[in-house]
Amino acid sequence: MSNYQNITLQTDQNTLILTINRPDKLNALNTQTLAEIKEAVYAAQSQKDVYGIIITGAGEKAFVAGADISEFKDFNIEEGKILAGSGHEIFNLIERSEKPIIAAVNGFALGGGCELAMACHLRVASENARFGQPEVNLGIIPGYGGTQRLIQLIGKTKALELLMTADMIKAPQALDLGLVNYVVPQEELIAKSQEISQKIYSKSPKAIAKIIKCVNAYFDGPTDGFEFEIEAFGSCCNTPDFIEGTSAFIEKRKADFDR
Repeated sequence: MSNYQNITLQTDQNTLILTINRPDKLNALNTQTLAEIKEAVYAAQSQKDVYGIIITGAGEKAFVAGADISEFKDFNIEEGKILAGSGHEIFNLIERSEKPIIAAVNGFALGGGCELAMACHLRVASENARFGQPEVNLGIIPGYGGTQRLIQLIGKTKALELLMTADMIKAPQALDLGLVNYVVPQEELIAKSQEISQKIYSKSPKAIAKIIKCVNAYFDGPTDGFEFEIEAFGSCCNTPDFIEGTSAFIEKRKADFDR
């Protein structure tokens, strides 16, 4: 494992807790931080003792308050495209992870921070969480998938409003809109995220991976999500997980899936 400068890693109950650790910068995403997140998430895919990931930010003020603007304020067109492309690659890696990834959002999740949270499979927010895409204030737009994932999660009408006004929303409104799954007190944030993770871990890991792929296929333009589901369903049959799951159901016992 690399020696990271801007993130910390801790494994607890088979969950890798990835903490973005730049509290003096409100955990803003610079190039180094994005590279470290990418490496850690990629490495976790092959770690047998890691069943899932929780991504959070250091401190109580911010999950990620945005990108590090000082890094790109003088960019030209090509440099901007390279930066956005790199962000898309990293956040796609998170979204397509076969292991569940939960964003534990503590405080501000703005710009790239909101985009990072949206790339995760589920989102748990603390009561002081704030979400927004304020890029238009800087004369730019979200570049890490925000214009696409925000629509997927809350619908076109409200997404357009938030993208064009740069308004921030509080955790209760984010819950009402479907942007987050739960809102909990700050001190319960990681515990609630772990509770969800452990429930997922009790299910078939192969089926969970297929669920993630099928749901993502719905938003993949060239892919027929229904046909993808048919193929995925068929591939589940006659696997050890399928045999164990169906046997446990018939025998009226709890399934014990191998990992």
